[in-house]
Amino acid sequence: MLLRSNMRALARWTAAASVLGAAAYAAHAGVTWLRYGCVRALKGSEDADPLLDQFMPTYEVAERHSIRTGAPAATAFAAACDLDLQRSRTIRAVIRTRELVLGSKPQDTEIPKTLLAMAKATGWSVLAEIPGREVVVGSVTQPWAADVVFHAIPSEEFTAFHKPGWVKIAWIFQADAISSNESIVRTETRVATTDPAAREKFRRYWAFVSPGIRLIRRSALRMVKQEAERRHSEESRAPAL
Repeated sequence: MLLRSNMRALARWTAAASVLGAAAYAAHAGVTWLRYGCVRALKGSEDADPLLDQFMPTYEVAERHSIRTGAPAATAFAAACDLDLQRSRTIRAVIRTRELVLGSKPQDTEIPKTLLAMAKATGWSVLAEIPGREVVVGSVTQPWAADVVFHAIPSEEFTAFHKPGWVKIAWIFQADAISSNESIVRTETRVATTDPAAREKFRRYWAFVSPGIRLIRRSALRMVKQEAERRHSEESRAPAL
C-alpha cells in the first residue's frame, strides 16, 4: 500500500516537473524570439575579435562562451581543434533531440571525429587562422531544414555572400595565454541572414534550438578544459631530453 502511494506521488511530481520544464522552455523561446537581433557589440573591448570581424562585421546572433584552463594556450588550442563532441552524452542527446523533432535522417557516411576535421568534411571552410591560437570557420546553410547541408564558401567570398534564402554562420575557437601555464579558451558563433524571409525562418528556428546550442557550447568548453589540462599534466611529467 505504501509502495503504491509512493508511486502515485512520484508520478504526480514527475508530471508537475514536466509541465514546469515545458513552461520554462516555452518562456525562454518566447524571450529569445522577442530579443532576436539585439546583439551586444564588443568593438573596443578586450573580448573583441578583429579576425572574426573581417568576415562578419554585422550579425543578428552572437553566442560567446569562455573557460579558464590550467594549461598553456597552445595546448588548450590543440585540445579544442581535436575535440570529439560525440564523447559527450549531453551533446549526443541534444543532437538526437533535434533529429527526432525535425525528422532528420541518421548520418550514413563516416566523418572524422575531431572538431576541425569534422567541420571541414561536412561543408565548413577555414576562413582564417592564427596558428596555435585561433581559427575562424564559416559556412552557409538553411539550418531549419530537417537534414542540414553546409556549403563551404571561400574566405574571399564569404563576407559578400548575400544570395537570398540563406544563413551565414561563422565561429571561432581561440586560446589566449594568461601565464605560461594558464589560458582562456573562447568560442564565439555569429549568424547573419541574407534576406527577410531567411531571417524570419531562422528567428523561429533559433528560438527553438538556442538552449541546446548553448548547452553544447558549454559542454564542449568543459571537455576542452579537461583534455587540455590532461595533456599539460602529461607534458609536465615527461622527462626532459
